Amino acid sequence: MLWVKSFHIVFVASWFAGLFYLPRIFVNLAMVPPESVAERARLLLMARKLMRFMTLLAVPALALGLWLWLGYGIGRGPGNGWLHAKLAIVVLLLGYHHACGVLLRRFEAGINRASHTWFRWFNEAPVILLLLAVVLVVVKPF
Repeated sequence: MLWVKSFHIVFVASWFAGLFYLPRIFVNLAMVPPESVAERARLLLMARKLMRFMTLLAVPALALGLWLWLGYGIGRGPGNGWLHAKLAIVVLLLGYHHACGVLLRRFEAGINRASHTWFRWFNEAPVILLLLAVVLVVVKPF
């Protein structure tokens, strides 16, 4: 199980790298002047490739997490409330990942309405969720 846990951590860390960086690309896209067609096209290409890559990383991260959950039998009985909270965070992260895809499609269609400041705040969500997940897993507060 330690191999599974090790690979789970690597894939989660890699997935988070994309969750941290894609919204930064959105900040830059939101700041591109309308006449900068080449800059916009280059940023959209980067965003599309990163979205594809981070989706490919999320799949094994989730599969290995499920394997750990089922393998350790965690979640049954008292003292495992931390796991339910962590699973709620995973669901929120999946929603955030999906929201990134929706925002990317809006940029591609040229219908983004959010400012670069909004995207700067949007970029903070995975940081907070990662902090909460790590504290839950390590400290197991409930």
